[in-house]
Order: sequence, then structure tokens, then C-alpha cells
Amino acid sequence: MGFDDWKAALEKVKTAYVEPGRQPQLARELAQEAVRYVESRDLVTVPPLAKEVWRMEMMSPERQRVAPFFLGGEVLLVAFPTDAMTQEDKLMSLRGNNRHFSRAVVFHELIPGHHLQGFMSQRHNAHRRAFSTPFLTEGWALWWEMLLWDKGFATTPEDRIGMLFWRMHRAARIMFSLRVHQGQMTPQQAIDFLVDRVGHERANASAEVRRSFNGTYPPLYQAAYMLGGLQLRALHEELVTKGKMSDREFHDRVLREGPIPIEVLRAVMKGDKLEKGYTPRWRFAD
Repeated sequence: MGFDDWKAALEKVKTAYVEPGRQPQLARELAQEAVRYVESRDLVTVPPLAKEVWRMEMMSPERQRVAPFFLGGEVLLVAFPTDAMTQEDKLMSLRGNNRHFSRAVVFHELIPGHHLQGFMSQRHNAHRRAFSTPFLTEGWALWWEMLLWDKGFATTPEDRIGMLFWRMHRAARIMFSLRVHQGQMTPQQAIDFLVDRVGHERANASAEVRRSFNGTYPPLYQAAYMLGGLQLRALHEELVTKGKMSDREFHDRVLREGPIPIEVLRAVMKGDKLEKGYTPRWRFAD
């Protein structure tokens, strides 16, 4: 992009936002692009109905105080400037949800991420949903961020900046959430950390910190994204990279098995038998 400083490149990318009112159209375009990508490369089966039943809602100003970016599942929640915001906050909302940042997160929320995951868990081994943990739920969507980076989904420097921004954000969430829970950082220091070290808009950083400590996220939730994603990455290396199954077979099997601990998922997919009293022993990061 012609910059020597990564923060300057990031600031340039933030200017690539759509005009107010076009966020729903952008979200739809990005969702359809991701589906075409995974289908054209035979990475996972996407049932036709799953492509049709997801919906979109615009978030209220109150919701955006704890959710400054796209969120999703079957319903994609869209962050956007509202008339209740100051002009400065409206601009920060647009900048924080620019095309390239959003391209790196819409597929996380919809297909092949959380929406496809939820769609399949309602239809296969649905009884296991009672045992859901963020390690597989969030790990699944983060694994796709890793895999699509490796597959070359980001084709322009701007798109690579967008994906790297989210990679930094995932890591920074772990650092500030654990430090605040341990009394080593204040919420205000966490906001400053996100602004200075990741490049967040300040309003969006404030919302992220509120979200992490509003009582709905346990201390290890943010770490679960990364740990679960790394577990699935190691399992993919063991089964797909070594030629035991295809990408599509791997991802379809994970979705059909439902939300069980990933070490148990590994045993099921490998055909291993778990004896009574089995304790975790898979050193997936070695």
C-alpha cells in the first residue's frame, strides 16, 4: 500500500466505508461472496436452505454500546450510525465497520461460521447442544478466519489488513480480559490498549470493553476463541493435511458431531475408543 507504518495503512483502510444506509447491502454482498468461496473450493457442504434462512437486523444505539461490529448467527446484527449518536461516534462506527474489516468478519458470523454451525447443530446430534462451550462454538468460527487466510481469501493489501486487524483483535481480547479479571489492568487501560496496540476507534474500543465485562462473558471466553481455533487447526493438520480426509469431509463431520469437547471430537473422528474415566491428554500445541 506504500506505507512504512502499519498504523498509517490501517487508517487508510478505515476510510473504505460505504455511505450511511448501505451497510445491509454490503453485508449481503460479503455473505454471498463467502458462500461462493467455500463452495467453489469444496471446503464445506452448505445446504441450500442455510443460504436462505438467515436474517438481518439493525442494532439499536443501546446495543451498539456493547456491540460495535457485526454479530451473528441465524440473525446478522448490523452496527451502523444512528441519529442518536454524535457526529464523531457516527464516523467511528463507519470507520470501524469499513468494507475490509467487515469482509474479515461477516463469514465468521454467517457461513461458514456461526450460522452454518447453528443450522447443522439443530439437525444433527441436537441433544449435544446442552454441552456447548465457547471453545468449539467460537473456535469453529475463528478456525475459518485462519483457514481462509491460509487459502488466500484476502487478495488485496486492504483485505489482508482487514484480516490482520481481526487477528490482532482476537489476541488483544485475551490479554486485556485476563488482565482486568486479575486486577492487573483497569477498564480504561483496556480501552487505551485496544486503541494504541490494535488501532481501534475509541468508541468501538469502549464498547468492546463494556461487552467483555457486562456479566455475560466468563473470564476464559475470549481465550476460548483462540484455543478452540488452534485445536481445530491441529486436528485439521492431523486428518486433512496428512491425507486422511478432504477439507469438505473434515468440516462436514465436525458440524454433524455437534458441540462436544474438541478432544472428544478428535477421538470420534479418528475412531478411537474412550475408556471409562478418560482424562484429557491431547497436547494439540506440540
